[in-house]
Amino acid sequence: IIETALLTECDAIHPGYGFLSENAEFARKCEENNICFIGPSADIISKMGDKQSARQLMIESGVPVVPGSQGLVETAEEAAEIADKIGYPVLIKASAGGGGKGMRKAFNKDEIISAFETAKSEAKAAFGNDDMYIEKLIINPRHIEIQILADKSGNTIYLGERDCSIQINNQKLLEEAPSSVLGRVQADEMGRTAVKAAKAAGYYSAGTVEFVIDSEGNYYFIEMNTRIQVEHPVTEQVTGIDLIREQIRIAAGMKISYSQEEAAVSGHAIECRINAATPGVIRFLHFPDGFGVRVESHLFEGYEVSPYYDSMIAKVIVTGRNRLEAIRRMRRALEELIIDGVKTNQEFMHLLTYHPDFIRGTYNTGFWEKNHSEIEKWLQ
Repeated sequence: IIETALLTECDAIHPGYGFLSENAEFARKCEENNICFIGPSADIISKMGDKQSARQLMIESGVPVVPGSQGLVETAEEAAEIADKIGYPVLIKASAGGGGKGMRKAFNKDEIISAFETAKSEAKAAFGNDDMYIEKLIINPRHIEIQILADKSGNTIYLGERDCSIQINNQKLLEEAPSSVLGRVQADEMGRTAVKAAKAAGYYSAGTVEFVIDSEGNYYFIEMNTRIQVEHPVTEQVTGIDLIREQIRIAAGMKISYSQEEAAVSGHAIECRINAATPGVIRFLHFPDGFGVRVESHLFEGYEVSPYYDSMIAKVIVTGRNRLEAIRRMRRALEELIIDGVKTNQEFMHLLTYHPDFIRGTYNTGFWEKNHSEIEKWLQ
């Protein structure tokens, strides 16, 4: 990629939202070759990409974090000792992790040894780094993330929150903005905390500060993503702010185009990730359209879906004046979507929008484990 950029006299590279976007080595190679990396510096990526270092920085900055290990955990035996101290269940996490990789739960001493070794092996394979740490596992929390923008002049704003609690194996399936459970007072408090976290890291560019909220409403920092995220369109839809445009402007040394007051949230947006369940060739393709409907995809008729890459093949995003209107619009959009040639999770996502827990907004990260069997019965 660097060679191609140099040959074509390209002066900047946008890394997207895949693993390359959080690869400090790639960002550093861009810097060394006088190519602008559209994102934060390699040093910031390293600092926040190391989840244990980021956690320690947050502790020092007064940002609430989940109780856990004070440093890296080297062995399964050490992991067991720490788990005994903080209490089960625990979450074993890769320090260099992302996208749900290198992460395992352990509910007792019998499980922690195998969970630690499995997570460590997965982290090594995915990131080339098997450094691990441990956190107390908050049972079935809400997963809330705050979108921030920060420029090189020190201006930092937050752009509301996204609720990403519907997941399978730590991979998000559906995201919405704003959250159905947060009042604006708490949402703004979390936004200010996210800004504090970003400033503590000296951060600039678009970024996301991720939190979990327990059943009592307490929130805790879990990590910061130093990139644009898959689910960024829901924030764009409710704020009217083009995050990629701002990201490019910031990379060019310009200031954020908006003040905190201008980054107000209006309406409601939902995104469904459409994932391929099988490889194959796309024989026929029809995307939904119309007011309040947005689709992002790389698919075309004749495209070959490979088994070797990420399974997400499309994102369907809808916007409504309120949450109920957005839910109804998402149902219609999913009914109109046709992807012929591979099996997808489209039907499952459509039925999910009819589930009482989703309609009431009372779901949490345990939604899949609790409800997938019921929804799959509906499919039959």
